[in-house]
Amino acid sequence: MENINLLRQGEEREALASIYEKEFQADSSSGTGSSYCIKVTERNNEVVIHLTMPRDYPSESPPVYVLSAPWMDRKTKERLHRSLDQIYNKHKGEIIVFRWVEEIRNFLFSVESRQERNKRTERKKVKSRPDEYTNAAECPDITHGEVITDRKSSFQGHAARVGSVDDVKAVLAKLKMHRKIVNAKHNMVAYRIEHRTAKGVEIVQGYDEDGEAHAGGRLLHLLQTNNCLNTAVVVTRWFGGIQIGGDRFRHITNAAKQAIQQAGLLNKT
Repeated sequence: MENINLLRQGEEREALASIYEKEFQADSSSGTGSSYCIKVTERNNEVVIHLTMPRDYPSESPPVYVLSAPWMDRKTKERLHRSLDQIYNKHKGEIIVFRWVEEIRNFLFSVESRQERNKRTERKKVKSRPDEYTNAAECPDITHGEVITDRKSSFQGHAARVGSVDDVKAVLAKLKMHRKIVNAKHNMVAYRIEHRTAKGVEIVQGYDEDGEAHAGGRLLHLLQTNNCLNTAVVVTRWFGGIQIGGDRFRHITNAAKQAIQQAGLLNKT
């Protein structure tokens, strides 16, 4: 079991380094690769989570973590700790760091929103996932990127301007009307939508990895770091039978970014 744990830790670490790139920093002093930190920034607030992996993670124990956020008061930090602990308890036995990082990002968004509105009630960022996709009578225009090929695997990005989760469902449904796309190994999707309510502005976001572990999170992170709003991106992968390792994340990102840019949805700032 220990060898399996170490293998899963290594795979998680590789995926996190690929997803967060500049925000990820390994602790070279550990010598084993079991310690690293990830910087999470949302608007003007920043939290650094320092992590150390025990040898029985993820099967038995959670990662040991320390939060660095000098601007955060004690009660706010305790609330964040409780939130991370609840996520671990809900997903015991699974790799958990990506969920933690995105929960910190959600938490920072809600804290900043409360400060802006000068309210004490917490507003949580809504995350909706289109688990079931249905065709819609009207579908947003879809921009298709160029196909990227590496060792017989092919990747193609598709992007659309969307105003609701129903639009996201319609986009994927329309793509899957193409035989070649519906028969692909993976059709990964991520989206971010600005939703205005009587209480203010919320960001509705989510992703579906369609069997390609960590890829959906990478796509969502791409939208977040470029502040893409009212945007849905789908990356289709046709698997050629040859494993290409972490290079697949680079191709997925490039295919998505190309499609978003061609659609005029990439935030140049």
